[in-house]
Amino acid sequence: MSDPVTAEFNRRCSAGDRGLLEAMSAARLPAALVASMRGRFLPRPMFIDKSVILGFSEQVITLFDLLVAVPDRFFGGDRERYARAVGMNPRQAAYLSQFTDKPELYGRADLYHDGESLRLLEFNVGSALGGLDRAQISAALLEVPAFGSFAAEFELDYVNTGVRVDRALRAAAAPVCGERAPVVAFVDSHEKMATYLHLATSFQEMLAGLGIEVLLATLGDVAFTSNRVSVHGRPVDLVLRYFSIGDFVDDPDGRRVVDDLLRAEADGTVVLYTSLSGELFNNKSSLALLEHLRDKLSEQEVALIDRVLPWTRIMSPDLMEHCRVHRENLILKPGASFGGQGIVAGWLLDEQDWKDALAAAINDGAIVQRRVVPRGEPVLDPDTGESRDWHAVWDCFLTPEGYAGSHIRALPAGGGAVIGMGATKAARTTGILCYPPPA
Repeated sequence: MSDPVTAEFNRRCSAGDRGLLEAMSAARLPAALVASMRGRFLPRPMFIDKSVILGFSEQVITLFDLLVAVPDRFFGGDRERYARAVGMNPRQAAYLSQFTDKPELYGRADLYHDGESLRLLEFNVGSALGGLDRAQISAALLEVPAFGSFAAEFELDYVNTGVRVDRALRAAAAPVCGERAPVVAFVDSHEKMATYLHLATSFQEMLAGLGIEVLLATLGDVAFTSNRVSVHGRPVDLVLRYFSIGDFVDDPDGRRVVDDLLRAEADGTVVLYTSLSGELFNNKSSLALLEHLRDKLSEQEVALIDRVLPWTRIMSPDLMEHCRVHRENLILKPGASFGGQGIVAGWLLDEQDWKDALAAAINDGAIVQRRVVPRGEPVLDPDTGESRDWHAVWDCFLTPEGYAGSHIRALPAGGGAVIGMGATKAARTTGILCYPPPA
């Protein structure tokens, strides 16, 4: 069942309110955002009770604190052993074992609404996040007269993710640049950057509008001159880390650059944001490991996991029979993948293919998770007026300030197991607006 604001919005659109029905097409969206999405906008935003999204984000923050405490609480501080337990190879585990600081609260929780409550599917810990620019959709909609009137009537508002990111980057860079706006280098590997440059350009445009200059670069563009880190000949104050451990640890040139960045950070001439310590937890197996530690957790911690997470385990031989029997309600996910890569849905396979997938998952260190069926989100087509249900991922961003806004990725109901902009061209995006909880 959808929320009451959605029901009223759709009722008015069905009754002939063309201003509301066509608000998305009338919204003046930033040019780089339009170019990056290539017209893939859902015709309307999503609505949610503010207390629901804020309350769930607080639970995710509590889960984050539990997650990052696991190496010290249950592995005696041995981060290398912990990294091996969540499926990292020996070289990655050995490299990351040197980072003992607590990661910054900066990430994105991917949520489904199952009709009763939100559920956490994945938690991306660290700065390599997509969708940070999508709160601009909500901002643009509020400037459309018909939608602005509707928003005022229902007291709709939103948290501007760009503003929260801007504040987080300024605060992190302050030790290097003081109160001056930092020059930020958005850095990833050459191979990955090429695939999503249009998205990075939209992020760059958003922060430029807030007064922060962002330089897009690959690890090969990073130089060290006159005791400063520079890219494209420009000294930078903060390196926004989009590269991950797998992008450099086996590449001598890439590793040399990262090691030099760490030395520069130790010297106080640049900030690497976010810390590489986050790589220890930016892994689907990190969440699954919590389930395997249930007997060692407090009652309150177990209750938190049960409220937030669907049943999630690291795939192992002793789970084979259970997973075989419950094929239609389970999904397999590689521990370190992103963008829906390598996901296998049991309900889409026959018994033999599922059995083969389970065996491969054991060898690959994948996780198995109970399927969460998202509720249908009714959306009216502005051209035909027909209503169709969509399934949505409710992304919840977090920064050191806490909840930092949301955006939606959606797919027509029944359209596939993975809801992601890169997974299928049928996927759409939109913004989220919150309404006050009922009195």
